[in-house]
Amino acid sequence: MSKPDLTLLLTAWRAGDRAAFDQLLSATYDELRRLARSHLRRERPGHTLSATGLVHEAWLNLVRQREPAFESRAHFFGAASHAMRRVLVGHARTRLAQKRRGERVALTAIEETLGVSSALHDLVALDVALEALAAVDPRLVRVVECRSFGGLTIVETAAALGVSHTTVSEDWRFARAWLHNALVGEPGGRAA
Repeated sequence: MSKPDLTLLLTAWRAGDRAAFDQLLSATYDELRRLARSHLRRERPGHTLSATGLVHEAWLNLVRQREPAFESRAHFFGAASHAMRRVLVGHARTRLAQKRRGERVALTAIEETLGVSSALHDLVALDVALEALAAVDPRLVRVVECRSFGGLTIVETAAALGVSHTTVSEDWRFARAWLHNALVGEPGGRAA
């Protein structure tokens, strides 16, 4: 049995086709779980959310959008990755609020790609830095999401964002440096 064309399903869903909505979940579920596992590998050991739980919470956030305007497969999975990050940030904020001492959430894999010491930062600080970076250029955040959270290569990120691989390479280099400066707080850096 061949896989359905996700772009056609997304278009039909946007037009209100309930059957397309059901097919979309079925057609993307395994890949969404892979993406969720990728996100969770970067979290602290013993995280209370499972890959299945993360997929379900992110899916609910995606379908709650008033007008799901996903233009392509890449756009959909980019939005899903972003929704998963938002779920994890919300989860971390709730957990930190419950623990007055603010237990750290380890992000070793992401911090390694950004060149930041894991002893310095948590998921909430990274989210704040990403929001500040979005004010500089939203595409930079999309590149970080694709590369760090989604595990995409430069070429895959370029295809997902509809830009050249040279643009992604330059954006990736700038975004990593910007976030490093913002998270480490180096005076005189571009993030200051």
